[in-house]
Amino acid sequence: MARRIAFVNEKGGSCKTTLTVHMGAWLASTAGLRVLLIDLDPQGQLGKTLGYDVSAYKRTTLELLLDDARNPALFLRRTRFKGLDVVLSNKSIALFPTLVASDPDRDRRLLRAVERLRDYDFILFDSPASFGTIMLNLLLAAREVIVPVNATFLALDGCAELVRTLETLPETHGLPNREISLIVPTLYRPTRMADSVIERLHAHFPGRVHGEPLRYDVRMEEAQSHGLTIWEYDPRARSAGILSRLGEHVLAMGPPREARRVAAADPAGRHARPDAVDPRGRPREL
Repeated sequence: MARRIAFVNEKGGSCKTTLTVHMGAWLASTAGLRVLLIDLDPQGQLGKTLGYDVSAYKRTTLELLLDDARNPALFLRRTRFKGLDVVLSNKSIALFPTLVASDPDRDRRLLRAVERLRDYDFILFDSPASFGTIMLNLLLAAREVIVPVNATFLALDGCAELVRTLETLPETHGLPNREISLIVPTLYRPTRMADSVIERLHAHFPGRVHGEPLRYDVRMEEAQSHGLTIWEYDPRARSAGILSRLGEHVLAMGPPREARRVAAADPAGRHARPDAVDPRGRPREL
């Protein structure tokens, strides 16, 4: 059964799309897995980051959510990466809450769709920035939640809001308790304030904060403007190495068979435990 991971933060500009696209590309290209990306954001940035003109497509995430009769595979598109497919989104998905307002089971439409997809090892969801019917569909469909958090104090509030939302789902929807699986500090600059934010994340989420923040990198912005991943645009960029090691971490979080893939790729064990270094690369006291 596919691992279903949502990249979520109730705040825009936290690198949700960047992580979704790059984790999908890494898992497909490097780990040799079958991966599906599903965009649930009206801005359609996931497709744009992969080089698609998302406004030109009709079979989008909205149609996937509304059409229970047809095979969900009809809404998938191949990407240039072997093993990586995508369901594109655009502004049309903003109509979804209105179109399903009278459906008592509206919050489980995405869950029903992905449960009919059998050919993937991973399904990764890129979320909208605000909570509502679309976000709730995503949280009910996903089994793991990865939260990118800007290294700013304002971003901590968005993380706290998400924790409160997850805590209500067992009571409101009868789901098992669902916690944040991993927090990834993003857009990091080596300042005292940023380091303080990351230390607070470690204090509140011990063992669940990726110890190598994704630093701000202008090469990443350039890559995305060309519809490319950082590995295609500049594989020597600092963010390229950080994202590769994050891919190894995400893979190692899964079942033992996935952990064995990491060991095979890194037989010397040259990558430290994710929480074993501080944001500036110094050993962390454990």
